[in-house]
Amino acid sequence: MNTTHTYCQTHATRRLSSQRGFTLLEMVIVLGIIGLIIGGAIGVMGKVGDGAAIQRVKGDFNSLGSVLKMYKINNGFYPSTSQGLNALVTRPSGSPAPKSWTALADRVPLDPWGLEYVYRFPGSKVATEFELITRGKDGQLGTSDDISSQE
Repeated sequence: MNTTHTYCQTHATRRLSSQRGFTLLEMVIVLGIIGLIIGGAIGVMGKVGDGAAIQRVKGDFNSLGSVLKMYKINNGFYPSTSQGLNALVTRPSGSPAPKSWTALADRVPLDPWGLEYVYRFPGSKVATEFELITRGKDGQLGTSDDISSQE
């Protein structure tokens, strides 16, 4: 009886030891699948992030446009290109001198990539209106990812 008990114990130990844990191949396969899932998620999130940045630019164009129109109502004209968007925050010097200047903003917002918006008056397409431009993700003016308020 002692022999049977030892045989059963040895057989059970072998069975348990062969079923314990994962093999190295199984771990590599699981980690590979997890890597593919994470890589795909990051790719999708990057595209969503670009879309959100473009929507923010459009929102900033609308907000700045409203403030610039208020500046024009108060003073009879838009700030010049050299006066720029800072004319909304601090009284601009130079010509044209504002008649009835008041601070219309606490600060000039930055684009989603942390750069200042480019302001032009007159605009490049509609000379009677201002133009706001973001340099886009690459930070370079005049490239394909630029966005203009006159487009």
